[in-house]
Amino acid sequence: MASEEPKAKKQKLSKEEKKESPTKKTPAELSPNSLFGMGNPLLDISAVVDKDFLDKYTLKPNDQILAEDKHKALFEEIVKKFKVEYHAGGATQNSIKLAQWMIQEPHNVGTFFGCIGKDKFGEILKQKAEDAHIDAHYYEQDEEPTGTCAACITGDNRSLVANLAAANCYKKDKHLDLEENWKLVEKAKVYYIAGFFLTVSLESILKVAKHASENNKLFCLNLSAPFICQFFKDNLMQVMPYVDVLFGNETEAAAFAKEQDFDTTDIKEIAKKAQALPKVNTKRPRIVVLTQGKDETTMALHDKVQTFPVLKIDPKDIVDTNGAGDAFVGGKIFQCFPLIHFQVLCCLSFVFCAFLFKFFLCASGFLSGLVQEKPLNQCVKAAHYAANVIIRRAGCTFPEKPDFK
Repeated sequence: MASEEPKAKKQKLSKEEKKESPTKKTPAELSPNSLFGMGNPLLDISAVVDKDFLDKYTLKPNDQILAEDKHKALFEEIVKKFKVEYHAGGATQNSIKLAQWMIQEPHNVGTFFGCIGKDKFGEILKQKAEDAHIDAHYYEQDEEPTGTCAACITGDNRSLVANLAAANCYKKDKHLDLEENWKLVEKAKVYYIAGFFLTVSLESILKVAKHASENNKLFCLNLSAPFICQFFKDNLMQVMPYVDVLFGNETEAAAFAKEQDFDTTDIKEIAKKAQALPKVNTKRPRIVVLTQGKDETTMALHDKVQTFPVLKIDPKDIVDTNGAGDAFVGGKIFQCFPLIHFQVLCCLSFVFCAFLFKFFLCASGFLSGLVQEKPLNQCVKAAHYAANVIIRRAGCTFPEKPDFK
């Protein structure tokens, strides 16, 4: 897969990287808890169901909705009635999980913090995180149940029903501030948080971001969705001075540029302007990585912009295209609906992106290289490889081992 790229191109990029990269090192020896993620955990529940089940809960074959009262029994019934598969899910947890898969050994390189309920689904989620070899430490509370997302499969169709619940209930003072948990934060050298978490616990993000900046570690943020740039602009810009690596796709970049009055729609110019925004830790120049689906990935560092072609894939090999554009279209929805629907739309966009993160840059692949201190061009290639693997499979699943050198 990665070997299909032209050799001349590889050599050229490597030469440029030697000149530009602030991480000109051989891959570092990794220890547990080197990579830290914090976000909104969901237990993904997938099952092949029948039409009667869809009809009972008034579900369309291809759809993405938030659970209403009439759907609350769905999650228990799907488990009792059908053969289900469970996976640790949510955008950031998926990214940490996939980065660990790319790394393989040692286990528990990735640490994850998030909020779940004290219930059966919470216990399953803890087990699935352990199975994925990530060191998950959840804030467990009994006011809200564990967040779940059911994928009801009929033929080639997938109807997604999400109950976010506990995912939105993370508390800094009750979890992040605890001495034993903060020690895990201090062990990390790379930090990754999706923009969705700006809607949950800004104070938690800032504490982690400031720690990274003060200790010259890498803090990474994903824009996640256009509505984050639009409706959570103030929260986003409080965190931006601490961001060492910024991820986004072309639609998120356009929304960010508009809100920041960049006065351009050119993806390269947006990357350059985002890279040049004020930054607290001046020892590390900010890196901005923007994706464009099947088109080239753009990376800005210093005043230089590089582009990287994505790995080609035959459309017939793409397995999970369910709502591939919905994560991008989600931001446009917010411009059309009354503000009374704002909270629901925020949650929906989070759900869509949590499932469709594979269509952003597969940040997890990039993170797997970053935490090993690999050159930036290798981080991008790892990201492209991981994304190429994931879109060939249903949901956030992957083979036993990666085939990436």
